[in-house]
Amino acid sequence: MTGRLWGVGLGPGDPELVTVKAARLIGEADVIAYHSARHGRSIARSVAAPYLRDGQVEELLMYPLTTETTDHPGGYQGAMDDFYADCAARLAAHLDAGRNVVVLAEGDPLFYGSYMHMHKRLTDRYTCEVVPGVTSVSAAAAVLGRPLCERDEILTILPGTLPPEVLAERLRSTDAAAVMKLGRTFTNVREAFELAGRADEAWYVERATTDAQRTAPLTDVDPDSVPYFSLALLPSPINTPAPEALAPTVSAEGSVTVVGLGPAGPEWMTPQVRNAIAEADDLIGYGPYVDRLPDRARQRKHGSDNKVESERAAFALDLARKGSRVVVVSSGDPGVFAMASAVTEVASQPEYADIAVTVLPGMTAAQAVASRVGAPLGHDYCVLSLSDRLKPWEVIAARLSAAAAADLAIAIYNPASKSRTWQVAATRDLLLEHRAPTTPVIVGRDVGGASESVTVTTLAELDPATVDMRCLLLIGSSQTQTVPRPAGPLVFTPRRYPHTGDS
Repeated sequence: MTGRLWGVGLGPGDPELVTVKAARLIGEADVIAYHSARHGRSIARSVAAPYLRDGQVEELLMYPLTTETTDHPGGYQGAMDDFYADCAARLAAHLDAGRNVVVLAEGDPLFYGSYMHMHKRLTDRYTCEVVPGVTSVSAAAAVLGRPLCERDEILTILPGTLPPEVLAERLRSTDAAAVMKLGRTFTNVREAFELAGRADEAWYVERATTDAQRTAPLTDVDPDSVPYFSLALLPSPINTPAPEALAPTVSAEGSVTVVGLGPAGPEWMTPQVRNAIAEADDLIGYGPYVDRLPDRARQRKHGSDNKVESERAAFALDLARKGSRVVVVSSGDPGVFAMASAVTEVASQPEYADIAVTVLPGMTAAQAVASRVGAPLGHDYCVLSLSDRLKPWEVIAARLSAAAAADLAIAIYNPASKSRTWQVAATRDLLLEHRAPTTPVIVGRDVGGASESVTVTTLAELDPATVDMRCLLLIGSSQTQTVPRPAGPLVFTPRRYPHTGDS
């Protein structure tokens, strides 16, 4: 009978964070193996020390080097491959003799852990099992008291050994991040955060949960003081107070900030908007938009119908007058057929003159739909709403005709609703008086959402029955082109416009 190999995670450093199962297996093992640098001191063994017993065989697996400088003919990787092969052979001898072996691993054995090199070399010959442990990332978030990520935010784990420009690109495109393997890489890691524009959001955590634990803003850390057992953490943006560079300028006596959430989920939301929402006392808006935001115990949500914009604006300003930091939310951009106009109109009244009002932009639906097919709005265009709730149809028709006669591409918001079912057909007929039947038309529905669909058609073939309130229409100009491609049509409006006379 051969022995069994266990890769046992010890957690981030506090012996009390060793799991019950890990402690039991450590005490029962015949052989305890652990890694160390040339100095021979093992952090893993020091964490496991309370659970060791007399009579156990200890295997010290000492790294031959800790930097990439070596005269080994195979270079650094060759030296490490030989080392791991030797370690595996030493453990195999114990297993062949019927002895159970526990390999100690800081954090989690399969999370940047050395145990994985033993697992890969021995699992085909022996029974190998892994006991997970608390990772340093979880520990860092805990000691900072900052949530890692919430709802559908994205957490990215990165090694600090990546080049700064590669790290920066990853940091720009994620919500939250942890950068491991600091020490000599710290200067490059800090540069990456600066390149990504996120240095002021990041924290440094060293030896989390131990007596030597240290935390600090990343920008305050001396590179010469950074050990390998440290990491840089970019916590959840929803739960992180806004850095000064991103914080909206508001009055400490209460304020109203009007924000755009973008057309769909949180990945469309700007960091500036995230921070404003995180700092708010009250959140106000159309019910479905407010519901998109996470619930926080200290915040109050006020959802309402979409037909009470002026009342909603007055309510927000009245709360601000009482000292509340109020955020009024809109879908897309707040200045495009949304709440910025309503709030600023009401705020212009004398009784609200002392209330600070800030507008933070968001990704508007027209640009979101356009991006799905190329660049149909690549030249001059206008934006129109077909809703006749706040303006008569005669005005809408006149503007449509004027835009069409001026050969502008057109983005049409609010094209239809349950009570408005004829305007799309009327719009099509008006535009056909000035545009060719083959003019490209894009119908975007729920772009960025779970039921997203984007259809490229022509003005003559536009079917009004396929258009509802969740749609946005893009109508091309005379210069807009549709190019068939295997992955779907590409639609663009060139930035050049043909000259009709001598220049």
